[in-house]
Amino acid sequence: MSIELIIRDQIVNAIAQCYQQQVDTNLVQLQSTRKEFEGDITLVVFPFVKMSKKSPEQTAAEIGDYLQQNVDEVEKYNVVKGFLNLVISSKYWVSILNSANVNSKYGITESTESSKLVMVEYSSPNTNKPLHLGHIRNNLLGFSLGEILKANGHKVVKTNIVNDRGIHICKSMYAWKMWGNGQTPESSGIKGDHLVGDFYVKFDQEYKKEIAELIAQGQTKEDAEQNAPAMLGARDMLLKWEAKDPETIALWTMMNQWVYDGFDVTYKELGVDFDKIYYESETYLYGKNEVLRGLNEGIFYQKEDSSVWADLTAEGLDHKLLLRSDGTSVYMTQDIGTAKERFQDYPIDKMVYVVGNEQNYHFQVLSILLDKLGFEFGKGLHHFSYGMVELPQGKMKSREGTVVDADDLMAGMIEVSRKTSEELGKLEGYTPEQAAETHKMIALGALKYFILKVDPKKNMLFNPEESIDFNGNTGPFIQYTYARIRSVLRKAADRGIEINHTVSGELPLGSKELQLIKSISQFPVAVKEAGENYSPALIANYVYELVKEFNQFYHEFPIIIEENADVRNLRLVIAETVGQTIKTGMKLLGIDVPERM
Repeated sequence: MSIELIIRDQIVNAIAQCYQQQVDTNLVQLQSTRKEFEGDITLVVFPFVKMSKKSPEQTAAEIGDYLQQNVDEVEKYNVVKGFLNLVISSKYWVSILNSANVNSKYGITESTESSKLVMVEYSSPNTNKPLHLGHIRNNLLGFSLGEILKANGHKVVKTNIVNDRGIHICKSMYAWKMWGNGQTPESSGIKGDHLVGDFYVKFDQEYKKEIAELIAQGQTKEDAEQNAPAMLGARDMLLKWEAKDPETIALWTMMNQWVYDGFDVTYKELGVDFDKIYYESETYLYGKNEVLRGLNEGIFYQKEDSSVWADLTAEGLDHKLLLRSDGTSVYMTQDIGTAKERFQDYPIDKMVYVVGNEQNYHFQVLSILLDKLGFEFGKGLHHFSYGMVELPQGKMKSREGTVVDADDLMAGMIEVSRKTSEELGKLEGYTPEQAAETHKMIALGALKYFILKVDPKKNMLFNPEESIDFNGNTGPFIQYTYARIRSVLRKAADRGIEINHTVSGELPLGSKELQLIKSISQFPVAVKEAGENYSPALIANYVYELVKEFNQFYHEFPIIIEENADVRNLRLVIAETVGQTIKTGMKLLGIDVPERM
C-alpha cells in the first residue's frame, strides 16, 4: 500500500478518534509538501475545522499528534496555518527502495482470472495506401495503451480492423487495371503497399484531368465529379465486388495481399502487434444485416431512392446514412457489424477505439446506434480520441501523394541517429552489427518517445531532428541515462564491489537520495493514473522527471568512489532501481533501452 493510502486511512481514524465523526476518504486532501517547508506529505485541514470546532492550527496539531503516535511511518510533523506537513521516516523510504529493487515487476499489477477484459482497437489501415505518419501515432498510442492497461491488471486483446473494401480500395484497383501495365511488387521492385498507394495517387491525378475536361465541355463541377469515367469505373467495380464478380474478386485479393505483405514489414519494424485482425470485407455483412433488421423493426427509415437512414435528431444530432441507394455499405455499417462480431468472439468488459479526433462524431453515433439496436455494450464504448500529427511543412494528403510514409520516416530516423551518434562519438568501439542495432534502437526510441510524450488529445508537430537530440525531454536522453547507469554497475562489478540489496533502514538519507527514492515510489501511481486516463504521456513524463532527478544526483555525488561503504551501497541500489524503473516505464511505451551507448 502506498504511503498516501496509509496516511489517508489513518486520518479517517484520527477524525473518528478525536472528533467522533465519520468521514469519507474523498474528503482527505493530500498533496506533496512544498519545497520551502519541511515534510513529505501535506494534509489540507480546513474541511475538518467544523468537526473539531477549533482553529485550523489546533485541528492540524491534534491530527498530527494522533498520526505521530499511531502511525510508524510518520516521524514528526509541523503546522503552517491550515496545513499539516508530515515527515515520513527514512526507514519507510528505505523499505520502498528495498522492495522496488528486488521486484522486477515493480509498479506492475498482474492480471488474474477475474480481471476485466479490455479490447483495444488501433491501426485500422486502408488497403489502398501504405502506413504514414498519422498511422504511426495511432499504432504507438494503441500499442502503448494496451501495455499500460495490462500493467494495471487488465486482460487485454489488441485488435486491428483492416478497411479492405469500399470505393477508396476500388480507386486503386481501377487505376492499376487502366494504367498498371501488369506491374507487381516483384517486377517493379516497389514494396507492395507503396505500389498500391502509387495507383491511388494515379487515380486522383487522372480523375482531376477528366473533371477538367468535362467542365470544359459545359458540365457543372458537381456533375463532372459524378460523371468522370474514372469515378464511374470505380463505382462499377465496387458493385461488382459486392456481387462477388470473380474477376474483380481476384484483382482485389491480389492487390490486398501486396498491401498485407507490406504492412507486416512495417508493423515489425515499428514493434507493434495484434492478437486478432478483423477485415471489413468479412464484417460489413453483419452490419448490413443489423441495419436491415433495424429497418424492419422501425428503428431506421428508408428514402425513396432506397437508401437507409437513422434519424438522430432526438439525440441532438442529424440524419445518418447507413446504406447507400445502391445497397452498398458505409463505414458506420461496417463498425456495427464488427462490434457485434467482437462481442460474440470475446467476453469484453470494455471496448476502446483508438481513432483520431476527426472521428468524434462517428463514434458518438456508433454508440447511439448500437444502443438503439439493443446491444447492451453500446453505451460502454470508449473512443480514445487523439489529435492530429503534422510535419513542419504542414498537413499531409494521401490522394495527392504528400504523406510521409512510415517506412521512409523510420529509415530517415535511423540515418539521423547514425549521423548524430557518429558526430558525438556515442558508439565508439561497437562492431558494425552492434552499431546498426543501436542506431535503430535510438531512432525508434526517439520517434516513439517524441510522439507519446505529448498529451494524446493535443495536435502535435513532429520534428525528426529535434526528437533525436541527446539532451532534453527526448527518448535518446532517457536511453543514454539508462546506459550510463548500466555502465556504473558494470564498473562496480569490475572493481569487485558486491551490491547488498537490503539497505539498512537506520542509514541516514541525504536530500537528493531521499528525493530519488520518493520519485521511485511514485512509479506505481503513474502507471495507475496512465491507465485511468488512457494517457501514455503520463508514463513518458514520469520517466523523464525521474531521469532528470538521477542525472542531477549523478553529477553532484560520487557513487563508485564514495569511501563510506554503506553510503556507496545505498547509491548503487538507488542507481540500479532507477535503471529498472526506466526500463519498465519505457517498455510500457514500446521503447527498448540499450545496455551500452
